[in-house]
Amino acid sequence: MTELTHVPATTSAADLADHLRRDGYVIIDNLVPESLMDSITDELCPYLDSSPTGYNAMIGTKTRRTGALVARSPACRTLIQNPTILGVCQDFLGHASTFQLMLTQVISIEPGESDQALHRDQNAFDFYPFPDDYHVQCNTLWAMTDYTAEMGATRVVPGSQIGDQKPTDYADDECLQAEMSRGSVLLYTGKIVHSGAANRSHTVRRAINVNYCVGWVRQEENQFLSVPTEVARTLDDDLLKLIGYQEGAWAMGYFRDFEDPLRAIRGDAVGYGFDAAKLTGNASAAYADQITHSQ
Repeated sequence: MTELTHVPATTSAADLADHLRRDGYVIIDNLVPESLMDSITDELCPYLDSSPTGYNAMIGTKTRRTGALVARSPACRTLIQNPTILGVCQDFLGHASTFQLMLTQVISIEPGESDQALHRDQNAFDFYPFPDDYHVQCNTLWAMTDYTAEMGATRVVPGSQIGDQKPTDYADDECLQAEMSRGSVLLYTGKIVHSGAANRSHTVRRAINVNYCVGWVRQEENQFLSVPTEVARTLDDDLLKLIGYQEGAWAMGYFRDFEDPLRAIRGDAVGYGFDAAKLTGNASAAYADQITHSQ
């Protein structure tokens, strides 16, 4: 293999999820128009250059990470709720009761930055050894600028999503770079080994990193702190659920007196109790039997 797999924007969510299960990644070309990236850039402009550079080699000493995108950019909310990506998450993470937003950030790799260390994103969960067939994350890196090898396009190690090799076991020549045009997206699992690459150009490489995860794990970016309550009240219910105002796995994350977390924002406009739709999920029979016998 000399280059990574690219597919057109018309590819179905089911086929994209199959790519993730088989290969651990796929690049979707031109999934959103450049005009959306223009809007996001305009809205985030006050924050991008004021974000601090990193303090170690892993997060990059010449790399800026700008978070809280739900609160700071309405156009980013459109990106986060892209129907194709949410369809992939529904399929790929469908073994869990729910999925949620893991983190949002713009990663700006500046000229002169060196290669980031190879890593797996799911190691954020305290290096917990998830089984090969249990996927905890569905991740995206959107090309906010053009994404060339010289600018530091993300390095990916094809095949590294399977097996127990450590990221440090892979050599640089096993990496392929995810070159793509602005508005395209690298979709990848938490298991595949990857990293930011050295920026040998004179241009800042920007990627919008939006990751999703199963609902029962802790989010990497604390959305309840990143999205102030006054902003949360302006969001639609679907986005509120995505950022964490839902039960993560049955009763996980309930509000106050065993209530639906949406009641924290919507009050009595939301009925007392939980989302009954979860009782029709994969674990419905076992769970229904369990709660019946625990009354």
